[in-house]
Amino acid sequence: MVRKAGFGRRLCANYECRTPTSASTPHAPRPPILVGTTGAPWGGIGAGGSLGRVGDRTALRTDLRTAPGTAIHQLAARLRRLPPSCGPVRLIGVDGHAGSGKTTFAARLSAALDGAPVLHLDDIATHEELFAWTGRLFEQVIEPFTRGESARYLPYDWTARGSGPARTLPPAPVVLVEGVGAGRRGLRPYLARLLWMELPRGEAWARGRSRDGETQRDFWAEWVVAERRHFAEDPSRPFADLLVRQFSEGYEVLSGPSGAPDTPLFLTHRDGPSAVC
Repeated sequence: MVRKAGFGRRLCANYECRTPTSASTPHAPRPPILVGTTGAPWGGIGAGGSLGRVGDRTALRTDLRTAPGTAIHQLAARLRRLPPSCGPVRLIGVDGHAGSGKTTFAARLSAALDGAPVLHLDDIATHEELFAWTGRLFEQVIEPFTRGESARYLPYDWTARGSGPARTLPPAPVVLVEGVGAGRRGLRPYLARLLWMELPRGEAWARGRSRDGETQRDFWAEWVVAERRHFAEDPSRPFADLLVRQFSEGYEVLSGPSGAPDTPLFLTHRDGPSAVC
């Protein structure tokens, strides 16, 4: 899928002026996100917050009124503290419908993790195998990671319709895997956390079609059928630890279906690419 970035520049001080990117039922007002005099947001996970397992459920504890600093860095810090899930690697999956903003969010989270490697599943899939790539992913990436070795994979060139030059992916402390199907059944046992981009499929697909243009119309028709079939047979969202919703000023992160309900976490930013990826 072609990736394209735009820019959003408004920072809001509390929830009431947030505008979601998708139509949704209005929520009750949330606690305010405080903005310091330097313009940096105060909030996110506070000094007493935690992100960890409670039995088989994920507990997300946040305090939006303490500890200055951006919430996404607080989230990143807690992801670093998770136990390794794939050899020495904490593998973090970012899943969602095509066009829901996975690539952009993964890039922001990678930056907060001091440049954590990101594996784009667009590089693993092919025209002939839009979703039948589990074996290739394990052979080229997962199995080397379990041995503490660097992964070596051949990224697919969607224009030339063939493999490009080999790339190396180090077994870093945190590695992000983003793309449709990142939370698939076969991969979940190797994930430290699964994040789901919370955007309805119809709206996500419309954004993706608008992004890619008329030249990709036939491909999108094929893709929609394949994605519907994939999630019908192997859904990811019911197993997500966290749900990520994009707003015009940033993101809201909530505990997912597999996690315990708790106070929401707002990830704000002053500018950067919009999540149309």
